[in-house]
Amino acid sequence: MSTHSFSTLTLPSEQLSNLEELGYAQMTPIQEASLPAILLGQDVRAKAKTGSGKTAAFGIGLLDKITVGDFVCQSLVLCPTRELADQVSKELRRLARFTQNIKILTLCGGQPIAPQLDSLVHQPHIVVGTPGRIQEHLRKGTLKLDKLKVLVLDEADRMLDMGFSEDIEDVVSYTPPSRQTLLFSATYPEGIDRISGKFQRQPLNVEIEGGDDVADIEQVFIEADRHSRLSLLAAVLYQHQPTSCVVFCNTKRDCQEVADTLASKGISVLALNGDLEQRDRDRVLIRFSNGSCRVLVATDVAARGLDIKQLGLVINYELSFDPEVHVHRVGRTGRAGTSGLAISLVAPQEMVRVHALEDYLNQKFKWQSASQSLSAAATTLEPEMVTLCIDGGRKAKIRPGDILGALTGDAGLTAADVGKIDMFPIHAYVAIRKNSAKKALQRLQEGKIKGKNCKAFLLR
Repeated sequence: MSTHSFSTLTLPSEQLSNLEELGYAQMTPIQEASLPAILLGQDVRAKAKTGSGKTAAFGIGLLDKITVGDFVCQSLVLCPTRELADQVSKELRRLARFTQNIKILTLCGGQPIAPQLDSLVHQPHIVVGTPGRIQEHLRKGTLKLDKLKVLVLDEADRMLDMGFSEDIEDVVSYTPPSRQTLLFSATYPEGIDRISGKFQRQPLNVEIEGGDDVADIEQVFIEADRHSRLSLLAAVLYQHQPTSCVVFCNTKRDCQEVADTLASKGISVLALNGDLEQRDRDRVLIRFSNGSCRVLVATDVAARGLDIKQLGLVINYELSFDPEVHVHRVGRTGRAGTSGLAISLVAPQEMVRVHALEDYLNQKFKWQSASQSLSAAATTLEPEMVTLCIDGGRKAKIRPGDILGALTGDAGLTAADVGKIDMFPIHAYVAIRKNSAKKALQRLQEGKIKGKNCKAFLLR
């Protein structure tokens, strides 16, 4: 039996079978180093990069402590952003499939509070949320943490960067001292020691290198005059024709300007920034992750928690001022054993950032002349898929299989015509191949899903 196998852990056989079905063949380094201690109830402080498997590490651990018959909040996961909270909730639901009736609730700001209040009438077993909204519910008395068993601080360094230190302390004050506290962070800034020392009891310290490692990612730097940067960006996209690409900007204003310009040049693009309403943010991320949009222009904060399995290209429209942020950006490509490419557009006055980055990574970068990209012929970048929004979701007891069945039954579509299906409480989103979209939309509008009439429309 492999020492990296989940079967070496004291987990229920149903969970082991579930992990096998989910494709969790062997433990990642962070899981192998932290899970035994987490399952024993020990506090853990772990340094692990994005993509290292940390969500499953604390997720498997906290699920093992849930008493399904006790309808009280037993685990709380604090996240810096709504996107990361949503991502964590989805992963926990997948990990919890082996058992029945575990209630997982996401509580984030920027979303209507009324539906959250309704959901809290019956307390969830697990809450995932952002500090501000969690505080709001604690003050109202709509969320109780007096029976909490496990507290998880996910991406603690980012929460400190965003000024959540006092908010975290306030939330923790509502929890029992006997709780288990798990702290996960991509880096260890000074504030991490203070938080760990204040809230954890003799934690096991785990440091895993990797995840956002850029050693296997080809990095190309192109000198770009400020005035020609937008034209150069479009040319780079025409040249590489990525199926999916994230373009990072340093400001929200640049983010929208870049997206508008690329759209005018026939490039399938969406912008993701902090000004979007939650529903619009969700829809942007859904369309990008399901192949209905090829280019996502985002700021660093907006893209935090973005989890795209096959990201062929990352472009830095402008270099970050922080080398660690640069590593996080480019580390989003080349995952799961695939090759990655990161291209950075650099104005002459930004060369000091390049030198700082070379010192930080201890390597010299490869440069390409702008003319090599500008020689690429202009051509549109259109997506293979489009997204249909269905007026009916988890609350209507509709499952992905019900939607797939409706589309591949009377509608005559094949399974290959149907892409990723995302379920939300009152909506579902399904990716459909462009040439089958009209037929799929007509079927959904005329027929029923699980015996229910559901309206559908094309997201644009």
